Amino acid sequence: MDSTPSPSSSSPFELVSSALGRYIPRGAAAADGPAEARGDSTGDSPDDGDPAPGRQEQILGAVNLDRDLRITRRNLGAPVFAGLDAAPGTPFVDLLPRGDVPTVTRRLRQVLETGEAHVARVQRLRRADGSELVVSMSILPAAAPQEGLTVSVIAMARRLHLYAAETAIGTSLDIGETAQSLAESLLAWGDVAAIDLDFAVWTGEGVTGRAQGRIRLRRAALVPDRAWPEGYVTLGGDLPSDASRLLAQAIRRADAPQAIVIPDRETIERVLGSPRLVRALVPGDRAAGVACVPLVLEGDPPVVLGVAEVWRRADRPFADSELFDLQELVARTSHHVDLARQHQREHTQVLALQRRLLPRSGGGTIQTASVYQPATPDSAGVGGDWVNSFPLPDGRTALVVGDVVGHGLGAAATMGQLSMEARALLSAGLAPDEVLEHLDKTVTLLDDAESGLAAGYSALGSTCCIAVYDPVSHRVALSSAGHLPPILVSPDGHAGPLAVHPHPGLGAEFALREPFDVHTFIAPPGSLLAFYTDGLVEDPAVSIDEGIGRLTDAVSAVHPWDTLQQAARHVVSALMPTRQRDDVTLLLARTIGYRKGDTATWRLPARDDAAARARALVSALLRQWRTRDDTRDSVLLLVSELVTNAVRHAAGPITVRLIRAGPGLLCEVGDTGNGRPRLGRGALLDDAGRGLHVVHRITARWGVRWTDTGKVVWAEVVR
Repeated sequence: MDSTPSPSSSSPFELVSSALGRYIPRGAAAADGPAEARGDSTGDSPDDGDPAPGRQEQILGAVNLDRDLRITRRNLGAPVFAGLDAAPGTPFVDLLPRGDVPTVTRRLRQVLETGEAHVARVQRLRRADGSELVVSMSILPAAAPQEGLTVSVIAMARRLHLYAAETAIGTSLDIGETAQSLAESLLAWGDVAAIDLDFAVWTGEGVTGRAQGRIRLRRAALVPDRAWPEGYVTLGGDLPSDASRLLAQAIRRADAPQAIVIPDRETIERVLGSPRLVRALVPGDRAAGVACVPLVLEGDPPVVLGVAEVWRRADRPFADSELFDLQELVARTSHHVDLARQHQREHTQVLALQRRLLPRSGGGTIQTASVYQPATPDSAGVGGDWVNSFPLPDGRTALVVGDVVGHGLGAAATMGQLSMEARALLSAGLAPDEVLEHLDKTVTLLDDAESGLAAGYSALGSTCCIAVYDPVSHRVALSSAGHLPPILVSPDGHAGPLAVHPHPGLGAEFALREPFDVHTFIAPPGSLLAFYTDGLVEDPAVSIDEGIGRLTDAVSAVHPWDTLQQAARHVVSALMPTRQRDDVTLLLARTIGYRKGDTATWRLPARDDAAARARALVSALLRQWRTRDDTRDSVLLLVSELVTNAVRHAAGPITVRLIRAGPGLLCEVGDTGNGRPRLGRGALLDDAGRGLHVVHRITARWGVRWTDTGKVVWAEVVR
């Protein structure tokens, strides 16, 4: 034999074809057409003499394609490939299930363009009768000077298919994808495969300790993708309660889950008992036999997660060995279904927690909109990032963004705790820097040996940024713990990141701790603030400064008339990294403030006549606002008590501010004292604390907040 092959015989197609003759038994392909060895370029498997003793039936085939992905030659004469309609001139994609066409077409064209082979991927091929064959498919570029592709296929043996199927099914924690992978693997044993899961499994609920006879089934997967008869339960549909009960009873013989086979159509109709159930469960007139294999979670007692159904035609009864393979595959993969159920349960819990943390309306003085995009669609990408905006009781608005280290339920729980603690402390009147000091201590406590590191999770290094907007002065007080600087876009169009002093993240070592700074700036009405997490601006291809610059450009392009939620989505879509590696979070806030005619501020000396002067000024304004007499009397009494209390217990100038906000009037009295007014239980004739009791009785709510120069006591009266 000549050791130097000709150019024709050295092509990938010829190399694969020459290998076929060494394995195909004599005469196996004789009926399928002339042999390739006799010069027929469209013929099937060659007959190259007697195979060696002990050789098994051929499982290797080859198909040659032109640049339009049409078949030019094929070598599929082995019996295992019977039924594949691979006539020359037909598109190769006609051999594929409909859902696989886009993916395989993309792979074929990629090999054409790059010349790099695509090797050994599990693929299904569709026979003319609608059944499918599982193969290992490789795509090879044709050897020069020829053009096109050679596709080699290896029909997968049962044991190899079991291994490949189990590997594929365990690659996703999404319960729908897991069920779909299992159904596609089961299709190698039949014409139709369906996975029906207990509704509790589908929703991620607990499955132990329940009465198994009351199972409720939902169709989680169905293959192949084709038109189904009317009344048949398709993907996402609930099986009729009678059908669920029958299946549950059938697979729990002798109080233990077992596989069952119903061999023919007559028996199926007798077992189901009604035409309605036959229409719901039987996938067509040609389906005559079915194998029902329970998905069982091992335990004491075992728990049925659902049922796998494999349907066949009448001329293909199930052999005992095939039923054994079906049971083995389902048994091997049932734990993947339960892992997906647990993951779904965690995913639901995390999303419920995050929905509770979504920003609420900031009231009429500020507009907010937010976007949260997890790193992955499943809960492994849900966790540490959060944004929040909420009105404070004294009329201001808090804006908070944070990034807790890690993902999953542990990070989400820490996120929820920090978010709720920040909200409570801000509502109690603490300044942003004081709130961060408390959060810093909380992260340190969460990370102690008992509750943190021993649980396998650490929140050290988490970041947070807090801003409080005053709608009267339009002043914003902001503090940051290791977080990236917010973006400010002024009404005149000037945009840039705020010059926030960097600070270590929450829970830093004691030697690194330093007081949190408060950055104060003016945000006139129409200003736009952007708070974000690092996932939006970090990209391996660019520096972090360049990422922040791109965000600044995108936010500055938001038009004042644009809907804020739509603008936030547009900014995120424009800046989303090509390969998202972290959660992406964005909070946009547009300042509005109060109208000038709805607020008034007076500065008074701390003298004995301060209360009288304050009453006169407030009375004149209330008449201008046409306030009801009873409301005016309550406000004047409130102002008198608060100013008198400030003169008695503090020094320095006194600030009186009145705000008309919605259905209420907000009165604020600021002084230079740092004592906290407390509502105590005084004696009947005890004059101390009488003013606070008066304030408490005539107001809807009241409170205290601290400033750099002292404190402000505020109270709201309903008009």
